[in-house]
Amino acid sequence: MKQISISMLTICGIDELPTHRSSAVSHVLSMIDPDRDDPDVFTHYSPHERTLLRFHDIIDDKADMIAPSPGIVEEVLRFGEVLKNTVDQRSNGHLLVHCHMGVSRSTAAMLTLMAQAQPDLDEDSLFNELRTIRPIAWPNSRMIGYADDLLGRDGRLVAALHRHYRAQLDRDASFDEWMRSLDRGREVDQGWAV
Repeated sequence: MKQISISMLTICGIDELPTHRSSAVSHVLSMIDPDRDDPDVFTHYSPHERTLLRFHDIIDDKADMIAPSPGIVEEVLRFGEVLKNTVDQRSNGHLLVHCHMGVSRSTAAMLTLMAQAQPDLDEDSLFNELRTIRPIAWPNSRMIGYADDLLGRDGRLVAALHRHYRAQLDRDASFDEWMRSLDRGREVDQGWAV
């Protein structure tokens, strides 16, 4: 995965973080709810660079919740620029991106980083790579929409996201009920409509 200026990519949820303590993680992108305590597991990791973003995993505005915004996706892209600009300072690296469950915010962020680092790679190939890294990926559609705009992908990332949702629904129909229970029915409908 040298396309992202780092040799190993991992996506996980908070409960999985302890399993990566001995994985020589060099960079961490954390996305957690604003009211959640910061995981203390990182004190047991080897020295690494870490960026923490706090927002909720929602696709529609809700009272008293912080939705993904263009500014948050810009922060993800700045993180990607740091990876690119520091590549000559390391012989390899291990990027770990996590959110609460390793399903939505983290997979959207990883897809954004991959699209940024590989501007000539077609969108369906990016989602295929994402499914290889995290088979349960269900990227947050709001984040992908902002990434599409910021990266100048002209709607192609969003269209590929809908195809990705369909692939996930075809692979495991339980995504339908699960995502609808999280107020993500619009994403499910987008997948079924493909």
